[in-house]
Amino acid sequence: MTSTAHASAHPSDAFGARLGMWLFLVTEILLFGGLFIAYSYMRARYPHEFHAGGKELNVFLGVLNTAVLLTSSLTMALAVARVRRGDGRAAAALTGATVLLGLCFLAIKAVEWSQKIGHGLYPGGPALLSLPLGERVFFGLYFTMTGLHGLHVLAGVSVLSVMGVLLLRGKSGTARPAVLENGGLYWHLVDVVWIYLLPLFYLAA
Repeated sequence: MTSTAHASAHPSDAFGARLGMWLFLVTEILLFGGLFIAYSYMRARYPHEFHAGGKELNVFLGVLNTAVLLTSSLTMALAVARVRRGDGRAAAALTGATVLLGLCFLAIKAVEWSQKIGHGLYPGGPALLSLPLGERVFFGLYFTMTGLHGLHVLAGVSVLSVMGVLLLRGKSGTARPAVLENGGLYWHLVDVVWIYLLPLFYLAA
C-alpha cells in the first residue's frame, strides 16, 4: 500500500514541480522583457549612436556563441529524452556536454568583454566616456543585458552540474525525470534570450 501511494504521488509531484518552474520562468521573462523594452525605447531615441555602437562589437564571437548555445540546447533536449527512457548514464553524459558548452559560451564572452575593457569601452571607462551619450547608453545596456544573461548561464551550468552528478550516482533521473526536465526548461529560456540579444546588439550595425 505504501509503495502504491508513493508511486501515485509522483504525477502530482511532477505537476507541482513543473508549475513552479513555469512560474519562475515567467518572472525571468518579465525581467528580460523590461530590459528589451528599455532597449527599444533608447534605440528609437538614439538610432545613429546605437548603429555606431554595434559596429564596435565582434559579430563573429556573437555568432559563434549563438552556435554554441544552440548546440547546448540540442544536447539538453537529448538528455531529457534519454532520462525519460530510463537511461540515466546517457542522460548524465549529455547533461555534462551541455555544461561544457555553457562553460565554452562563458569563456568566449570573457574574451569579448576583455577586448572591450582593454579598449576602455566599459562603464566609467575613459574611451566610453568620450563617446556621445547614445553610444554610452548602448554599451551600458550591452554590459547590463549580456552580463545578466551570463549570470543566468552560470547559474544554469551550476544546477546542471549537480544534476549530472546525481544522475551518475543514480540518485535522480529515471525515477523523477521532471527534475532534469525543469533544468532543461531553464536552459532553453537562457538560449532563447540570447537569440534576441544577438540581433539587438551584434547586428545593430
